[in-house]
Amino acid sequence: MIAKKHKTLFVTFEGIDGCGKTTQAILTYQYLTARGMRVKLLREPGATATAERIRELLLDGKLSIAPVTELLLYEAARSELTSQEIRPLLAAGHTVLCDRFYDSTTAYQGFGRKLDIRMVRSLNRLAVGDLKPDLTFLLDLDLRTARSRRGKRPDRLELQPKAFFTRVRSGFLEIARKERRRIKVVDAGRSVDEVFQSIRTILDRRIGRL
Repeated sequence: MIAKKHKTLFVTFEGIDGCGKTTQAILTYQYLTARGMRVKLLREPGATATAERIRELLLDGKLSIAPVTELLLYEAARSELTSQEIRPLLAAGHTVLCDRFYDSTTAYQGFGRKLDIRMVRSLNRLAVGDLKPDLTFLLDLDLRTARSRRGKRPDRLELQPKAFFTRVRSGFLEIARKERRRIKVVDAGRSVDEVFQSIRTILDRRIGRL
């Protein structure tokens, strides 16, 4: 059984809004749980009382938030999530799945908001220390399809213009090119089942090496 030889994994799901990463994170959670693995699914920002309050601010479409303020709020939420949930869960032997992590901040606030990438990465390190995902799935999708998949009530980030999301998508792909061993780019333009089959294949291969 997989569970007997299982060691902890920290897996993150990334991509632009509407790419389907949340659906794939849930399917992955169900798949690994069914195989006897102890798994926790988290989301970012969120998953702790403090981080959920910060999430409400960040996604409130009625608010206007300065780019640096936005960056600091994301890092504050990430620091809480890392210290209160991710590290304790990994230490207790759980596999942790997270819907977004610091790659999103590099893509959205660094590339999207055009903030200094070195500053963004420095703050990412401040928030998480030496914690790094073992495996990241980047669900890549064209902007038109992604926009068509979003809900009817867009949040503050989803209200950003097309040029913003063009930079974000390019940022994600640039990050992936530089970290090919960790980040696996998955074509998210296919059906939910086809996308998950790709994710499952990569996961099975990774688990088999543990």
